[in-house]
Amino acid sequence: MHPTTTPAAVARTTRGHRTASSTNPIRHAGRRRLLAAALAVPLLLGAAACGGDSGDSGKTELSIFWWGAEGRAALTDQALALYTKKHPDVTFKKTWQANQGYFDKLATLTAGGNAPDVFQIDDNFIAEYAARNVTLDLTPYKDSGKLDVSKFPESLWKYGVVDGKLAGAAFGENTQGLVYNKTLLDKFNLPEPTTGMSWADFITWAENVSKTAKVPGTMDPSASYQAFWLWLKQQGKDLYAGNQIGFTEQDVAAWFELWKGARDRGATPTPDVIHEGNATDISKQLVVTGKAATSWVWANQMPELKKNTKDELGVIAYPGKPGSQWARASMYLSVSRSSKHKDAAVDVINFLENDPEAGKILGTDRGLPSNLEIRKLVADSVTDPNMKQTITFENELGKTFGPAPAVPLKGHSKVRSELVRVAEEVEYGRMTPAAGATAFVVAAKAAIGQS
Repeated sequence: MHPTTTPAAVARTTRGHRTASSTNPIRHAGRRRLLAAALAVPLLLGAAACGGDSGDSGKTELSIFWWGAEGRAALTDQALALYTKKHPDVTFKKTWQANQGYFDKLATLTAGGNAPDVFQIDDNFIAEYAARNVTLDLTPYKDSGKLDVSKFPESLWKYGVVDGKLAGAAFGENTQGLVYNKTLLDKFNLPEPTTGMSWADFITWAENVSKTAKVPGTMDPSASYQAFWLWLKQQGKDLYAGNQIGFTEQDVAAWFELWKGARDRGATPTPDVIHEGNATDISKQLVVTGKAATSWVWANQMPELKKNTKDELGVIAYPGKPGSQWARASMYLSVSRSSKHKDAAVDVINFLENDPEAGKILGTDRGLPSNLEIRKLVADSVTDPNMKQTITFENELGKTFGPAPAVPLKGHSKVRSELVRVAEEVEYGRMTPAAGATAFVVAAKAAIGQS
């Protein structure tokens, strides 16, 4: 989402729109305690799971909180101003900030009894907030049509369901994208990678690029939870199954062995460069710094990548059967269960998701619009050739999308950071793939509270 991101940048940025999560264990523990305290408050405040704005009269001010840069803030301001123009009795108290620290601030607001009426959230935390009844169940609004998801891909809106309750409305669609340097390949008369390549064929392709172009053919994605998750699905497994992890030590060992073999063959950079690719933000990915011919990112990050290189870039699906991918929410809009203006808050979300004028304003900043009709409208007006390429890619890939898995469990952000940590231990040779697999499974179980 803007999903944003490199594996270790899970600590501070999103899948293009992915969100921050500290990898420092002490800081993380502190934030977890804060979050736990914060999320306990709404149980005491808790209004009914669905209800009107009884007692409202005259003007209604809704608080809304999101993460993003100044450009996103400007677009969101315009869209909200349009809502107020059409609904003069509703105004907004707007708060936004960069990715870093967003969920610390959201936890603080919630703990203080000041939860925003509407807030942005991603799949690192939606299950956690929903499990503690912070998020309003939007199902009754969906069923009544007050929140219209009829023009969303079914798998996209369902990706916001937690324990049978719709905890958030997908505010943009994204999927994994393998971005490659087309200029480099053309220079050496090398073939481009193609959607549907097997993992083995892709590694062989990358090895050939390394030998011919003297540039590592691919970034090593063994620390990327996106790549690992998709690979698991292609093996008939999943990242999570019910309230447990959905993989075994043998699965993790096989994944680590796959990429150890790729490193041994010279298909990837050295560990220090791999670490750089894991730790950096999207603007410095190896595919644009010239340190690898491909990077494993989110499809909607193509325009941002292109800003940082003069080379022509291409994008395909991750290796393996593309039908294993799904329509993924880059982020969600949720309503606080303690809001005194639930109906109005839901109406604002419905407007931002489904109003054509609002859709044109918001564009693709948060990923492709969830509403397919709005998406087409936006696509027709896009002038950035890289975003046009992304939209075409995702729409074509979307024809093969399979059903979405359940949203990640509470503790998912810790699982992500632990994969980065352990994968790098294996990359540097400080752990064998088998030992790394054991360590990661132990850490992942602890992160989600699996006994």
